[in-house]
Amino acid sequence: MGNRIVLAYSGGLDTSVAIPYLGKQLGGEVIAVALDLGQGGEDMDSVRQRALDCGAVESVVVDARNEFAEEYCLPTIKANGLYMKQYPLVSAISRPLIVKHLVAAAKEFGGTHVAHGCTGKGNDQVRFEVGFMDTAPELEIVAPARDFAWTRDKAIAFAEEINLPIEQSTKSPFSVDQNVWGRAVETGFLEDLWNAPTKDLYAYTEEPGLGNAPDELVISFAAGKPVAIDGRPVSMLEAIEELNRRAGAQGVGRLDMVEDRLVGIKSREIYEAPGAMTLIAAHQAMEDVTIERELARYKRLIDARWSEEVYDGLWFGPLKRSLDAFIESTQEHVTGDIRLVLQAGQIIINGRRSSHSLYDFNLATYDTGDTFDQTLAKGFVQLHGLSSKIANRRDREAK
Repeated sequence: MGNRIVLAYSGGLDTSVAIPYLGKQLGGEVIAVALDLGQGGEDMDSVRQRALDCGAVESVVVDARNEFAEEYCLPTIKANGLYMKQYPLVSAISRPLIVKHLVAAAKEFGGTHVAHGCTGKGNDQVRFEVGFMDTAPELEIVAPARDFAWTRDKAIAFAEEINLPIEQSTKSPFSVDQNVWGRAVETGFLEDLWNAPTKDLYAYTEEPGLGNAPDELVISFAAGKPVAIDGRPVSMLEAIEELNRRAGAQGVGRLDMVEDRLVGIKSREIYEAPGAMTLIAAHQAMEDVTIERELARYKRLIDARWSEEVYDGLWFGPLKRSLDAFIESTQEHVTGDIRLVLQAGQIIINGRRSSHSLYDFNLATYDTGDTFDQTLAKGFVQLHGLSSKIANRRDREAK
């Protein structure tokens, strides 16, 4: 049997042209695999048919929305996953799920190669290829845009040469990747750091300054998982989708950042993630109430490291698995309700309650009924600062 190439297929021009191109370059057949991750837009049946029309011998379309929400977005919430304390890993958490389904298709259809459309400049090539190496090292990896110097101009010329049945739309000035967790926009005039984003860049969020009435809501958690909004039970996917609508209407979740890419360059990125940012903010507030101080301090370090591992394409790595186990162990008591207001691009937490709360009103109050023994504080302060006091005395005497 000849080569069989399993292609991560988006339905766009580049991956559509890649079907006959890879078949010709590698002398084999192409199996196209497309995932519905809640990105919206074109009907997935149309995507499936286009792959067949372009020459794929098999075209697999997977509705992975619930799987993505439960197995990839939820761990990101529990880890308060924000790369560089800002980016909620919109693209990074989708790549290992795509890898999983490409490997499954390779096993089902006798694939010998896996292919993706990433360039040699970005993070996604790493996320895909390390994922393949970790889970199916027997598969050969091919990246047309990188390995064959494949450009959009070449793709259009090749499509015309073989009369490929696809529309050759005008090249967008931006590169866009989106799913239910958020939306990422880069390139074009954004590559000049002084250029401000224009209104047409945004699709998930309204202008924060529109003056919409504030939206107050309550998000309920059970062991770190969002389970209800305003008292109404929701699935993980439903929680994200509802908050995308409600927070997006308030302009929440816009981010303009210069990001440290794994390959060593800095890149300017525009993100929209209204549901993701709202859920992470609410989860962090719930942890503040229910996780003990020393554990909370250490978890903040682990959260940052988890985010770096995921950003760097090491979802299947041993450190990531161990960090997952630690994070999951911290979530036992992260249960309760967070009330918040969404308004003018802001998430304002204004209420917290939990049967697992570590907040003791009688210890915290300054009014009658205070049970905190303040007479113990003087000795505590003296002992706490003793080593610093001694060191500073030495340094003064040495001058």
